[in-house]
Amino acid sequence: MATARVMSAATNTSVSCLLLKKPFFSLNKKNPSCNNLCFNNTTKRVSKRLFSCRSIYNPGFHIKEEGQPETLDYRVYFLDSSDKKVSPWHDIPLHLGDGTFNFIVEIPKESSAKMEVATDEQFTPIKQDTKKGKLRYYPYNINWNYGLLPQTWEDPSLANAEVEGAFGDNDPVDVVEIGERRGKVGEILKIKPLAALAMIDEGELDWKIVAISLDDPRASLVNDIDGVEKHFPGTLTAIRDWFRDYKIPDGKPANKFGLGNKAANKDYALKVIMETNESWAKLVKRSVPAGELSLV
Repeated sequence: MATARVMSAATNTSVSCLLLKKPFFSLNKKNPSCNNLCFNNTTKRVSKRLFSCRSIYNPGFHIKEEGQPETLDYRVYFLDSSDKKVSPWHDIPLHLGDGTFNFIVEIPKESSAKMEVATDEQFTPIKQDTKKGKLRYYPYNINWNYGLLPQTWEDPSLANAEVEGAFGDNDPVDVVEIGERRGKVGEILKIKPLAALAMIDEGELDWKIVAISLDDPRASLVNDIDGVEKHFPGTLTAIRDWFRDYKIPDGKPANKFGLGNKAANKDYALKVIMETNESWAKLVKRSVPAGELSLV
């Protein structure tokens, strides 16, 4: 019989719901007070479920584990304050304001089980990835907290002219969080982006946003790619090399990287986040085909 354990994954953002009259949104670069997410009465309507007052300004969630870890049945579901299942991909807000974002830990640092959001299952729980019916593991531990940015999507129908014309990998955007604390599966961290790596995996573009948790002791010291190089020397190279080489032990070729094989700066990372958030919005509005992806 499957077991179930409930654990907190809450964030504590508190902003008055009076700011949100209607579930509208737009991306506006001209108004700095918007923090990339603005509400008005002229933009196009988006799903009420996705942009409700509860979803945006009261993101309190907890997780419920079903099954045993490292089994095919193991799932980590996200529940809202009324214990209803929600999607960590679709229902947890991306933006927190002031250039900070929610990040969902899938794979804690110093672990090797390849956990990921099940984008094709209802409520998109976190599960361990499989190949030919067997659980997948990295050949060695990952050295950073790894997971996703909610409400982002790398559109497989879009070719990126800046990255060798590669198409998106059909997943949310990945985050590599470089803080010192080991996260937990399903934990929601507030992060600020610092850099971006354009990994090309078997021809598909698979962005890696390098970020740091706001709770990390060194977070205030690091605000861009130069700060990473100064306070975390060698980390960007180590991240690139880790993701370049991790498939080699399985007999596959090394992954490649665009943008001159180097990490891009914070502004470029924010551009990637904005563009993939726009792609996600089109997906949930069904402006583009969803295929086997779950939008629930």
